[in-house]
Amino acid sequence: MPTPHYGQPRYRVIADELTKRIESGAIPPGALLPAESVLTAEFRASRGTIRQAIAVLRENGLATTEHGRGTFANVYPRDDTSGGRPNGLETRQREVIADAELAALFDIEVGTALIEHESVMRKGKQVDTVTRAYRLRPPSQNAEP
Repeated sequence: MPTPHYGQPRYRVIADELTKRIESGAIPPGALLPAESVLTAEFRASRGTIRQAIAVLRENGLATTEHGRGTFANVYPRDDTSGGRPNGLETRQREVIADAELAALFDIEVGTALIEHESVMRKGKQVDTVTRAYRLRPPSQNAEP
């Protein structure tokens, strides 16, 4: 991928392209971003350059990295007065118990522990969007003592 603007760092060009994909929905909210190895091949860039690009996405609130799981896409409106950071974003993560609907979706037993990630986007004081994503707990956390 040639650099379209002379003087612009390579990681910034890659971050801009990934930002376009996330904001357009090509990489949907909650989806896992391609692995570093895939991105290094696609953009013909070093692993360090890809990591810098992903760091830019995290700083701008467009991605979240979970140790051992990967980097996931977020889509939040931008607040141009805050340097591109999300406007009124609140997030939390907690353990929940799967009800019948979640159990059916995950093909697990009712009552199995899941991790819920909730994002609340506010415009001013009014709630604009609430997004909840669920994932299975890692096997090491499911074992009972």
